[in-house]
Amino acid sequence: MLRFEVTTDPAKIDFAAVYRFLNAQSNWAQGIPRDLFDRAMRNALCFAGLLEGEQIAFARVISDYATFANLVDVFTVPEFRGNGYATRLLTAVFAHPDLQGLRRFTLATRDKHPLYAKFGFHPPLFPETLMERYSPDIYKTG
Repeated sequence: MLRFEVTTDPAKIDFAAVYRFLNAQSNWAQGIPRDLFDRAMRNALCFAGLLEGEQIAFARVISDYATFANLVDVFTVPEFRGNGYATRLLTAVFAHPDLQGLRRFTLATRDKHPLYAKFGFHPPLFPETLMERYSPDIYKTG
C-alpha cells in the first residue's frame, strides 16, 4: 500500500503546485494573482496530502481557532481522484487540534456535497440568517 500522509508544515507544502492548480484548473480561483494567493496562504492553516512524498491533495482552513472556521481550496489532483485521498485529507483537517470545539465550520461546494456530508456538513439550518458578498469573476481580467 502506498504511503499517504497529511502535513501542515509549510516547508513540505509545494505552494507553486497549489498555485498552478488553483489558477489553471479550479473553478473558483482561476486567474488569481500570485501575490494575492501568497497572502491567502500565509494567513491560513494549509494541509497537503502527500502520496509517497508527492503532493496530490490540498486544503486550506481560515479560522480564528476559537469559534469559527471556513474550509476552502480543497482539491485532489485529477489523476489521483477516486482513491479516497480527499476523505483521508479531510479526516486529518477535522482532527487537527487547533480546529476542535468550534461553534461553526463552513464551506462552499458546487458538487461535492456527499463527500462533506460524511463529515457532518449539511445545508444551513437557518439559511435566512446567512448573507454573503460574492464576486465570482474578481480574478478575471479584460
